[in-house]
Formats: sequence, C-alpha cells, structure tokens
Amino acid sequence: MSFNLLQYPMQIREISLKELDVVYEVLSQLRESLSYDEFEDLIYDMRHMEYKMIGLFEKERLITYAGVCVQTNLYHKRHLYIFDLVSDRAFRSQGYGRVMMEYLRDYAKMAACENLVLSSGLQREDAHRFYETEGFEKKSYLFVKAI
Repeated sequence: MSFNLLQYPMQIREISLKELDVVYEVLSQLRESLSYDEFEDLIYDMRHMEYKMIGLFEKERLITYAGVCVQTNLYHKRHLYIFDLVSDRAFRSQGYGRVMMEYLRDYAKMAACENLVLSSGLQREDAHRFYETEGFEKKSYLFVKAI
C-alpha cells in the first residue's frame, strides 16, 4: 500500500543533535532502561558511523522515530540498518510506522542500498507482525554474550 505524504499534515526530516530531548521522549518508550545521560553519550559516540536520527513530525510533535545507518558487510551487502524504530504510544496502529517505513525504503534506494535490515527483541510480537506485513523476512538469530 502506497502513502501519499501530501495527504498528511506531517513532515519527515533528519533530527539535529539540538533536539535530543524530543527524541528521548519517544525513544525511551522503546529503550525503557536507557537514561537520558546514557542516551546522549551513546548518540555522540555513534556519530562516527553516521547514525542518522529521522523523525516523522505532525506539526512540531515527534510521532515516529527511526535511528538508521548505511552499512556494508559481506552478507547484507550495502544496506540501511534500522537500529531504532518506534512510534509514540498515543499514535501506534495509525499508519505512521508504515509511512516511516516507506520513507526509509526510499532513503535506502537513494543511498544505493540493496536491503533494509533490523533486529527486534523477542517479546515484541506486534512489531514482528508489522515488519512481516512490510515484507521483512526472519533471516537469522542474533546471539549476544555479555562480557
């Protein structure tokens, strides 16, 4: 299903470092254990990899946030990695995630990417259904070992 962004009173744009408080308000709904100070430190730490903060705004309110980076590796080739994707709780299941995903697809195409790639927590069944509806396939397991 294709969305015409002109139908909606919204804007999708890159978010600047000066707007971290706005991002944190929405992102903390996904990353609940992340303090603001830790979030700020990590955002600055990720600048070297050209992590981009992209927001879907309605008027001045951030509705959906995506943290992404163009990467290259041997198995996904050149791809857009979606580190974070979350809509404000008050606006979930209203199509905003779908609009953001369409934007990210176009963003990836403009960056000559072959794939969109993301990882999702085990307990996020609603998100998994959304990703599958958007055409994502489960391709692997992610293993993590604390050190």
